[in-house]
Amino acid sequence: MDILFYLATTSLVLFMLLATYDGFYLHIWKYRLFDREESLFEHKTHTIRAILFPLIIWLLFINEANFSLFLTGIALVVLDMAVLAIDAYHEKESRSFMGGLPTWEYIVHLFANALHFSAIILVLALRLDFSEGAILFVDSIAVSQAHTLFQFVAINLIPGAVILAFLHFILMLKTPKNIWLNYRSKVTCC
Repeated sequence: MDILFYLATTSLVLFMLLATYDGFYLHIWKYRLFDREESLFEHKTHTIRAILFPLIIWLLFINEANFSLFLTGIALVVLDMAVLAIDAYHEKESRSFMGGLPTWEYIVHLFANALHFSAIILVLALRLDFSEGAILFVDSIAVSQAHTLFQFVAINLIPGAVILAFLHFILMLKTPKNIWLNYRSKVTCC
């Protein structure tokens, strides 16, 4: 079981690194998707997914005793997958200003989403027991070093994920967007 915690922790950390690079640096900082008419729908789908992520972390990864919250987390994962499919379907039009999505960014998206869903699947493997023809919710997990590390990482990813979700959301509002663009224009690098 410890190996599953280590794999889930690794997947979660790598996902957050790629998601921060893609979601903040590329989408918000470099390409300013929130400020382009053709990319506004993509920014909205990213905002929805950014809001769902810390909720999924809390409900699936941190919550260990409440089955109803766990099921809510699974429902949010299904919603996240639907939003991802909608986002991917509209990606080509969204990036028309740059001649389409660059191949290297497409690869970043593939790896980020693979790591995101790998972490979720590993958590499902840890929290569900398939025995005697039934699926049982595991409401008590033996505490180990791997489990403690996983919980530590999951809990400490939430503040950054909430900040990124908040940033995505406020950049859809006129005044915060203008403030951001004003300060962003003063930075000449990156």
